[in-house]
Amino acid sequence: MSGNQTFELPDLIYLDNYGGGFYSYFEAVYQAFKIDYIYSKPTYRGTKLQLKKYPIVDNREATFYHITHEGSDETNRLPDLRRMERIRYPRYLIENSTHSKLLVWENKRGKDTRILIYYPDEYYLVVLNKRKNYLLLWTAYIVDIPHRRRDLLEEYEVYKKTNAAQ
Repeated sequence: MSGNQTFELPDLIYLDNYGGGFYSYFEAVYQAFKIDYIYSKPTYRGTKLQLKKYPIVDNREATFYHITHEGSDETNRLPDLRRMERIRYPRYLIENSTHSKLLVWENKRGKDTRILIYYPDEYYLVVLNKRKNYLLLWTAYIVDIPHRRRDLLEEYEVYKKTNAAQ
């Protein structure tokens, strides 16, 4: 998909749809994750996507926690309902990364090269980490701090200018 074709994000998964029962909601979110990343193998522009598996927490992959929880301490991340509701967004944005509504660029973080896919209408960011023959789905989240949104847009513009000159 590219250009001006339709762009319709997947439905959100709400806690209320599970009677407010967090455990059944959590399991439903994990099932959606498994459907999108375990049972099928998405790609980004022809490159296969892998998951960060370790550390495994409660028999679930690290990537699952990175896109559904928040916090810098791997062992003490807290559930984030907004991230959980959007569990289906990362794959959709990855597979539709050429759409005109999305901003896509690369940056460096330490020794890593990352691909950022940003949907400014929803302030939603997906981060992929480049490896030799594949990409890792690193994280995905709503950018809710206004100055961080500005920083992302500025970084994108610099990337565009730099790559247009090459």
